[in-house]
Parts: sequence; structure tokens; C-alpha cells
Amino acid sequence: MPERPNLARHGRGPIPPRRAPAEVQLDDEQALHLAMAWHREGRWDAAERIYRGLLERPAGNANATHFLGVLLNQRGDTTQAMQFIRRSVALDPTVPDWHNNLGNVLLESGRVDEAASAYEEAARLAPGRADIQNNLGVLRREQKRFAESEAAYRRAIAIDPASVDAHTNLGNLLHATGRSEAAMLSYCEALALKPANVRARQALGMAYYTLGRFEEAAKVYADWLRDEPDSPEARHHLAACSGRDVPGRAPDDYVEKVFDGFANSFDAKLANLHYRAPELVAQLVAQLLGPPCADRAVLDAGCGTGLCGPLLKPYARKLVGVDLSAGMLAKAEPRQVYDHLAKAELTAFLEAEPAGRYGLIVSADTLCYFGDLAAVMRASARAMAPGGWLVFTVEGLPEGAAGDFHLNPHGRYSHGEPYLRRVLAEAGLAVRNMEAAHLRTEGGKPVDGFLVAACRSGNEGDCEGGGLHSS
Repeated sequence: MPERPNLARHGRGPIPPRRAPAEVQLDDEQALHLAMAWHREGRWDAAERIYRGLLERPAGNANATHFLGVLLNQRGDTTQAMQFIRRSVALDPTVPDWHNNLGNVLLESGRVDEAASAYEEAARLAPGRADIQNNLGVLRREQKRFAESEAAYRRAIAIDPASVDAHTNLGNLLHATGRSEAAMLSYCEALALKPANVRARQALGMAYYTLGRFEEAAKVYADWLRDEPDSPEARHHLAACSGRDVPGRAPDDYVEKVFDGFANSFDAKLANLHYRAPELVAQLVAQLLGPPCADRAVLDAGCGTGLCGPLLKPYARKLVGVDLSAGMLAKAEPRQVYDHLAKAELTAFLEAEPAGRYGLIVSADTLCYFGDLAAVMRASARAMAPGGWLVFTVEGLPEGAAGDFHLNPHGRYSHGEPYLRRVLAEAGLAVRNMEAAHLRTEGGKPVDGFLVAACRSGNEGDCEGGGLHSS
């Protein structure tokens, strides 16, 4: 993945003390140093006030302009962030880190070709920087220019043989292009350099389970859990690969950690995976409900970055989104389609809602983090208005597989059709649609599942779309 935004500035100077006494007047240079120190510490409100104050000076301030953009991107406001970062680059085009940061933001936003120009300029200005070559490698992989990606990673390693990120990213590339044994060597190099490196352990475990070497994958996760007993990722994937102590659903701390770390690049990465779940659920909602008339309370259950929000808004008198990941919700909020966003575990949220509140509940690729669906289905049925609809996707068990559901080595659950029908019926929900669906591609292979619609009704006529109203 790209390096994190760099707070390097043009010009040098010592960082002043963290706090300035109220009676001391700071000049622009001192104020900038203070803002950068607070920015690094996570005191974003205070840093932003100083950055914006410096921009009010008649001469402006290229550093403050840039770092305000970086901060806004960290807050989830990508559009404004790019405006400020581009402006800073125009004010001073000689700082390689600024081109690098611009590339990071553009790549996170899926604007790959523009990101390429930014990274290329950063590499031209600083050809001896391993971190910039690593980012260029990430960019080339996104462009499917795999040979150039590998060359960039290897240049980064030649410049800095201790670059854990470059070794890990090279391993990821080798794994993705079918060279899993070579990939494991890169992952082992990364782990040797930094034994607690989470990304390398994740990738090494993934390489082993992709090769079907589940015992070795389990050992990677067991060693990781021994070193980090509180790691939700190690614990969850150890259960997935070993089949021992399998939880009924992915633990909250696991879901939060994974998706908070994924938030900035989520939309762009899903686009590369040909992610279809939002489109599929929106098409089914349209078939069930007919022309939108904004007369329902609608819940986007597991809203993530809000990809479903614009598709659901035409049906909603009130549109609510719920997700466990604060990072995802920070990306959903700027879409400005939700009337309310809540950070909560889905079942607990539904159980706390007024009975019969929602006329439509949609869940796109969220229930694959649940194995046992009984509790969440009961809670959904309770929160639905009479005649209300539940529309969702899940990944499907392979044909002929035994059991109701299975936790896969990648950390998600798959479900069998008989189990889905049974658990919905037990919750008092009538199945109206259960069709096989191709949800996305992963590792070059299709991920297949089910697109499901169920109604809270004992009467067929109660589930018609026209005239449906909810409290």
C-alpha cells in the first residue's frame, strides 16, 4: 500500500515545544511548526485552526496549504483535500513529498492515471527514495502493469534492503500473479526484518491458505497470536484456518480493525474487484417496490462508505446507515444522502430500534461476516414494518458442501440455501427471492452467493411495493 502522508516541508528547522504559553506571540514559522506537531499528535482541530489562520495571510503559505489538505484527507474530505494539495504543489512544485501525498490521495480515490503522474514526478525529483519507488510499485499494480510494478518494488529494495513495505508489497504482487512460493520468500524477508509486521503476517497466512496449506497458515496465525494475544485478526484467521473455536460471527474488534484500515481505499479497490452487490440489491429493490416515492424509513445495514446510499435515497423518507467502522462512516458522511449515521454492531442496533420502524432494510455484503444468522434475522424482522422488505446478499457454500454455514480462511462466512430459507422462516420472514448471484471477483476468481428478498408478512398481498408505508 502507499506510504502514509508525509509531513515533510520545504525548509528545515527545529520543532518548538508542544504547547506555547498563551501570552507568547508566534511568528508564521513557529506557528507552522506548532501546527505540524499537533497534527502528528492527532490534535487535528487545533492544527487545522492554525493552518487556516496561516492561509489568511496576504502572502499565503504553501506548507500550511499542503498540510491542511493532508489533514482534510485524513478527516475523510477527499474533494477539498485534493484542492488544497494541488494548490500547494502549484505554489511550490519542488517538494517530492507533496507530489507523493497527492498521488496517495488520488490513488485512494481511484484516479489511477492522475496518481501515476504525481508519483512519477515525485520519483523524478527524488530518484533515491525507497518509499516513493514503493508507492510507484503500488500504482503500477493498480494499472495492471505488473512487470513495471515488480521493477519498482525491486528498486525500492535495492535502495533500502530493510524496507518492510517493499518486501511485503512485492510478495503481494508475486502472490497475485501466481508465484506464491516466491511470494512467501518475500513475506519471510519482511518478517525477518520486522517480526511483528502485521501486513507480512497477514499476507504470509493468505499465501499459505491459497495454496491449500492450511496447517502452515494456522501456524502463522498461532505465532502471531502468541506474540500479540489481543490481535483480533490473528485470533479470527486462526479459527478460520484451523476450524477450532469458530465464532458465530466475526468479532466486533476484528470488523472494526479490518474496515477502519480499509476505509481510505475501499471504493477504489472494490471497483477493481468488479463489486456488484450494491447494484444487485438496488435492482431487486426497484423490482419489488416499483417507482420510488420516498415514503419509507430505510436502513442501510452495514453501510460502509455509503455505496448503497445514493441508490436507496429515492425510496427513503428517512435513510439511516449503520456500521461498526468509524473510518467507513467518515467516508459515508460526505455523500450527504443519509439522514442519520450510527456506529454500532448491527444486531444490537436493530434490537434497540423501535419495533416496526423500517419499511426496507438492505444489507449488501455485510451478513458474510455473520455465520449464525438467527439473531440478526429475528432483530431485522422485529424492526421491520408489516409488509416491509429485507434485501441482502451473502456468499454461498460450494455445491455439495455440508453444514449450514462455514468460516472460510479469508475470514468471511458462506451460507447454504436451505439454511437461509430455514432461518428466515424461523424469524417470521417470507422468502420472495432467492437467486444465485456473482458478487465480485477475488484473486481472479468469481465470488458467488445469493441475492435474497424476504417480507415481513403472513399474507402475499401485504408484500406488494405500491402504497407501502412504514411508521
